[in-house]
Amino acid sequence: MSYKGVLCVLGILYAVTNNAQTCCSGGIPLSNNLGLPISEKGTLQLGLNYDYNNLNTLNNGTKNLDDNSRLRITHSVLLNTGYAITNNFSVEGLFTWVNQRRKITQFGNENLDQTSGIGDAVLLLKYNFPELIGKNTGFAIGAGTKIPLGSSTETNDQGITLNADLQPGSNAWDIIYWLSASKSFDFRPTFNISSRIIYRSTGTNNTYFNDSSYKFGNELQVFLNFSDEYTLFKTLINPSISFKYRDADQDQIDGFNLDNTGGSWVSVIPNFSFNIASNMAFSSRAEIPVYNNVDGTQLTPTFRITTGLLVTLKPKPKLLNLN
Repeated sequence: MSYKGVLCVLGILYAVTNNAQTCCSGGIPLSNNLGLPISEKGTLQLGLNYDYNNLNTLNNGTKNLDDNSRLRITHSVLLNTGYAITNNFSVEGLFTWVNQRRKITQFGNENLDQTSGIGDAVLLLKYNFPELIGKNTGFAIGAGTKIPLGSSTETNDQGITLNADLQPGSNAWDIIYWLSASKSFDFRPTFNISSRIIYRSTGTNNTYFNDSSYKFGNELQVFLNFSDEYTLFKTLINPSISFKYRDADQDQIDGFNLDNTGGSWVSVIPNFSFNIASNMAFSSRAEIPVYNNVDGTQLTPTFRITTGLLVTLKPKPKLLNLN
């Protein structure tokens, strides 16, 4: 067997024996943060968020195991940009920086692996169909791609290439499909019910451990959101609550399904935002798991917190020429 082949086998064995395949629950929250509000033509939106994902819950299927020897923490900095080309057609980009840490504590010994760097990015095109499905409704569709900007060859302190779930990037192009629908009501125009569906068809990294292939599982996310708007002390506040369903297929190495990857998750997401200025809003949300059903044994999220700012720059109104 070649030297490259030995490294590949050792890497796969290390992953399996340590139950470290938590890529379906960890990593950069790309799909979570897509979907800036639809705005009028010429509007520029800039969002900067910090995302903290804590994974300290070990599951086997739906069973919660009494084992806290494994810990995964992901810190992500997310930059959202959006521009409305017309009143209904817009483009959105998501750029990331990530720090991922995995700590395993066994028999008094502690093993820590971590990586940091620029992560993958997303480019999404969206089109809105106002009141397509009825009065006071919105309906939008989108399609885009995940761009593999991040490194996928980071190594640990011993110079061994880390598993795919710990890399800042994936070295694979994904296709992303996005759909959004919303409904407001005459009895209270500020109250809104909305839903988002995001499907990610993942590509393949054909240079995994140099001569193998790795494919993250295709992923479906469905959100149901209830929101309202109030004025408190002359400040506009927007509380909301979302319910999220996420389903991920098993990852694959060289075309074969990888154990301890894939599953289904349900979580509740309370969110609170308020306007700092007329064109700037601060938001904070927590993601709390309520149901996990994973393939094999995996770390699953214990909690996730995302907080940040959104700046909206609208075009200047045109002045009427009275001459």
